[in-house]
Amino acid sequence: MNGAIRLCRASIAQHSRSFSLASRFFESSLRDDAAVVYAFCRRADDAIDLARPGTDRRALGRLFSELFDVYDGEVKDDPVLSAFREVAVRRQIPRRYPELLLEGMAMDVSGEAYPDCDALLGYCFRVAGSVGLMMSHVMGVREPRALRHAAHLGMAMQLTNVCRDVVEDWERGRLYLPDSLLREHGAGDLRTKLGTNGLRAARAPVARVIRALLSQADELYRSGDDGIPYLAFRAALATRTARLVYSDIGRVMIERGCDPFAPRAVVSTPRKLGLALLAVGNCASGLARPFRRAELTEAIGFGDVVPL
Repeated sequence: MNGAIRLCRASIAQHSRSFSLASRFFESSLRDDAAVVYAFCRRADDAIDLARPGTDRRALGRLFSELFDVYDGEVKDDPVLSAFREVAVRRQIPRRYPELLLEGMAMDVSGEAYPDCDALLGYCFRVAGSVGLMMSHVMGVREPRALRHAAHLGMAMQLTNVCRDVVEDWERGRLYLPDSLLREHGAGDLRTKLGTNGLRAARAPVARVIRALLSQADELYRSGDDGIPYLAFRAALATRTARLVYSDIGRVMIERGCDPFAPRAVVSTPRKLGLALLAVGNCASGLARPFRRAELTEAIGFGDVVPL
């Protein structure tokens, strides 16, 4: 297992400096479990995104088969799956959460279209809200209201990804921007141009769509904030740091006019460290905000998982 943990630590360090920084605030055992969950999710994401042309459906089938082995069978010859199985059992992570993640991957494989914002939020819930739910169990929190806020935080981060990666996704033949927003801002036919260079001609309206989605992400981040007081201090500090750093990507995009062709939005290391210090102050003061109901609608697609 020590070798598996080293592999999972290396995965989070290589692929996400933001999450790697935030995870340092966890106590050691929780830090390792968080790295295992990250590595499991990253492994699934890479299996689809890096699949050779025409093999992504087979890759998806393997992922579902492997998940069956994690929960009902025997994991062989894969240290990340073995580590995830151990964490899932010990932390009592429901099977439904990683299933949701794979259902989101299936939407990518099938080339799902997103007619409106609700459809996009449904995708974000599957691929990232599910991760928030898994991490809640890792951090020992299972209260239904807290789980809802955790899912919202994951969804906010995924919306941030959607906004940052428009060009990269376009080059993969994917468009996550909702058709309703594209129509509203003057690019209603953009989805029909996938596989062409038509994105550049829609640069201005796409920038307006990105700005609108970042505003929705801010609502979800604020709901995520309401879940932080449920956490123990060090877990709250790690979560708050991740939230501040990730939402700051949106600030960078807004400063660049939400231009999809601007250089990839990143948060500088000094800025990350400053946000980590801000997180310390927030958590030391109890985040300085009372509990309140989420500002987002209650009907985002949690019926089958929250409450458990």
